[in-house]
Amino acid sequence: MAFKITAFVHIKDQRIFLDKQEVFSLEGSRELNDFLKEAYTALDISYPKFHKMDGLSKLGILASEVLFKNRHIPSDTGLVFSNASSSLETDKAHQIAMQGIISPATFVYTLPNIVMGEISIKHKLQSENVFFISENFNPALIVDYTGVLLENSGIPAAVCGWIEWKNAEYDVFLCLVSREGDLVFSAEQLEELYYFENERSAN
Repeated sequence: MAFKITAFVHIKDQRIFLDKQEVFSLEGSRELNDFLKEAYTALDISYPKFHKMDGLSKLGILASEVLFKNRHIPSDTGLVFSNASSSLETDKAHQIAMQGIISPATFVYTLPNIVMGEISIKHKLQSENVFFISENFNPALIVDYTGVLLENSGIPAAVCGWIEWKNAEYDVFLCLVSREGDLVFSAEQLEELYYFENERSAN
């Protein structure tokens, strides 16, 4: 049976969309921390640990909260993420901190896959996961690996896509993939959705 895109979320330029419907936007401030804080409050998220996370993990938590809302998410849901900058922003902060007193709170986020760990803890996932580093969003890679994971491991669903954060710019596009939905899970469909969302954010 072909896998489907059950739902997708996009976060960019102070706006959050779920399945092409805007669920949050922030006017005025362009600061990432302001956006994250306001979105956390507006989406009625209750998770105190959120405030101690780095930007990448906060973006991942916001995206997963929107994507998973009012859905039953099996504990073996897989995670397949990618980006271009790894954990560069946190790495830079850690490098600066090394000149003084090193903060464990910063060091713990100097790996990009920590965002998947935070999502797994928040939603009690015990599943396979992988984080790819690629120069650009690569839908073929995402679809190929996610498809193999779904077919060979027998898991019922996976969350896959792109989660980038660099120089105060952020771009998150994650899809929930399962056997339910109207959109075929293919590289062409993923590419079309991603670029449609990015073009809209630019307007």
